[in-house]
Amino acid sequence: MTIQRCGWCSDDPLYMAYHDLEWGQAVFTEAHLFEMLCLEGQQAGLSWITVLKKREAYRQHFFQYSISEIAALSDDDLMLKLQDAGLIRHRGKLQAIRDNARAWQKLKDADINVVTWLWDFVAQQPIRNDVPDYRIAPAQTDASVAMSKALKKNGFKFVGPTTCYAFMQAVGMVDDHENHCDFKKHLSFSIQSLNQSMQHHQSIQSANDKDGAI
Repeated sequence: MTIQRCGWCSDDPLYMAYHDLEWGQAVFTEAHLFEMLCLEGQQAGLSWITVLKKREAYRQHFFQYSISEIAALSDDDLMLKLQDAGLIRHRGKLQAIRDNARAWQKLKDADINVVTWLWDFVAQQPIRNDVPDYRIAPAQTDASVAMSKALKKNGFKFVGPTTCYAFMQAVGMVDDHENHCDFKKHLSFSIQSLNQSMQHHQSIQSANDKDGAI
């Protein structure tokens, strides 16, 4: 059985794994939401696959740590990180991760549950869109515009309406998988397809591990 994916998904194993196992899956964990919000901001002007290929470096430098630890980074810390070619070497983007952590902490200090606050922009329920072709899906919506305004007002950076909509798609606030895609959350969603995909990605990882051991 051939797995049907969205038209934007290339045959890059990293991209397929992201599409199959992450994109559009509802996320309610604070650390993951923060990571994805920041990574979407890093993408500005670049392709998403570029960010995916650098994701492990971002985790080593930032996202393996708590949001409060990221917020405590100094300017000197950021300058050192700027030297690593594994990251997108854009001072403003790297500083935005630290600034976003500080803004996130400020919301928490005001007794705001940031996870709930973010999901309020879709009334706590994923939006299932009719997407016959990914190329006609919107780049932004009223909800992403509202989220962008609220985030900017609270000190977040690199969070324009288009970035916010990409974030909403990524963390499952919006399901924009194409209608034919096996990973769209409707009645035709195939658990068998998901299991096949996981087995496929595990076999690729196993092969890569063997290659690395040679």
